[in-house]
Amino acid sequence: MTRRLFLTATSAIVLAALGYGIARAHDVPRVATGFVASVLCAETFVSGLDPNTVLSETTDAMPGAWLLTSMMTTHVDRAARDVTVSLLGTGRSHVIYRDGIGCTLDNGHGMADVALPPIARAPVLLPAIAPPSPVPPATPELAAALDRAFAEPDAPPFRHTHAIVVLKDGRVIAERYASGYGIDTPLLGFSATKSVISALIGILVRQHKLALHAPAPVAAWQSADDPRHAITVDQLLRHTAGLALGSSLEASLLSALEPVNRMFGQSDMAAFAEGFPLATAPGTAWNYHNGNYLILSQLIRNASGGAPGDTLRFARQELFGPLGMDHVILQVDTSGTVEGSSEMLASARDWARFGLLYLNGGVVGGQRILPEGWVDYSAAPTPNAFVGYGAGFWTNRDGSFGARHRINHGWPRDAFFAKGTMGQYIIVIPSERVVIARFGRTVNWPLDTDGVSELVSEVIKATKGMKVAGRD
Repeated sequence: MTRRLFLTATSAIVLAALGYGIARAHDVPRVATGFVASVLCAETFVSGLDPNTVLSETTDAMPGAWLLTSMMTTHVDRAARDVTVSLLGTGRSHVIYRDGIGCTLDNGHGMADVALPPIARAPVLLPAIAPPSPVPPATPELAAALDRAFAEPDAPPFRHTHAIVVLKDGRVIAERYASGYGIDTPLLGFSATKSVISALIGILVRQHKLALHAPAPVAAWQSADDPRHAITVDQLLRHTAGLALGSSLEASLLSALEPVNRMFGQSDMAAFAEGFPLATAPGTAWNYHNGNYLILSQLIRNASGGAPGDTLRFARQELFGPLGMDHVILQVDTSGTVEGSSEMLASARDWARFGLLYLNGGVVGGQRILPEGWVDYSAAPTPNAFVGYGAGFWTNRDGSFGARHRINHGWPRDAFFAKGTMGQYIIVIPSERVVIARFGRTVNWPLDTDGVSELVSEVIKATKGMKVAGRD
């Protein structure tokens, strides 16, 4: 590194510290290296991708992140199946891969044993959505839409589109994968994971193991004198719980300064989030951050048995198995709790299968998986969520800035979707009987850099009136 680059990077961090507080800046090395090491480990050892490409594309998709990644030392040990990252010799993060549960950040205090008990395979209820080989676009118009979605502009920011799967009436009618990716490649969903956590909460509500509008059963909040005692499961799902954890909306250099991102390196991420005080009274303000879904992950663990591995067993038996989602990894923290804010990997087809569950109203093969009305509840807008957000899903069903922007750019008003940072989408369009899964590594801003609005609009035009073979 040149002296000029070092001084530029250091100045950026100092300025950030002045703006956000010295205490937060102190955590930047650990936060930044923890994030990078986790992504590198997951996409190297779970997805089977090239770590140098992963690091390059991830840095490109996070404005300003190169100021930190250029000072990082990364080591991917394929024999030991681990990743180590440090920043100018500080903030060292070590992430370990384990079969069946993916990558876990090792903070030096030992890891919970997450060995799964024998799991009886749940019968697959979802009819086959595609043959074993990739499905070429059914029409020239769909082929042109995918051509444009994978095309790169002449200058940055680039799209880095990795996979697209389009379903109509429950069948794949078009799919495409970038070089190095395929129909079985597990793809990191980032915050699309939240939508899966919402579904698991819904199953527990159907089983009467959790109640939406009662105080959330969080041990740390049980005192009637604790103002957090009033927080409900619904408020956690909708990001209106009010905890003072900052924001998880932005993926950039400054995001390393948000309090919620200090979870990297914590032994028990949910307990870390539960320990924060309120910034606003529960139910009064919308603030999207990962802490809410870390807490929900702990509630799922408790309700499904309490031991490390119980959430994985529960998810496979009640959700992934019935949907035929065979290429799924739910990663966990050191305590063995699923990191439900952002750490699920699944193939693009499996993510699309998840979207079909919502397209079909929560029913698969005649069996109800989600409670009656849960799909509409999930897509129902949360007041003051300017991006258009429901309960675990983003939504167009209100007059928010985000919904208006999407509708003005070709999205139907009834659309709702799971979304992960840097360009991960599972889009459900009930009026068109369409599901679109798109994955890549694209900057979040400016809007539509990923080309998804154009993709949605073109897919709808190309599938109007289409009759899908094998479907009535």
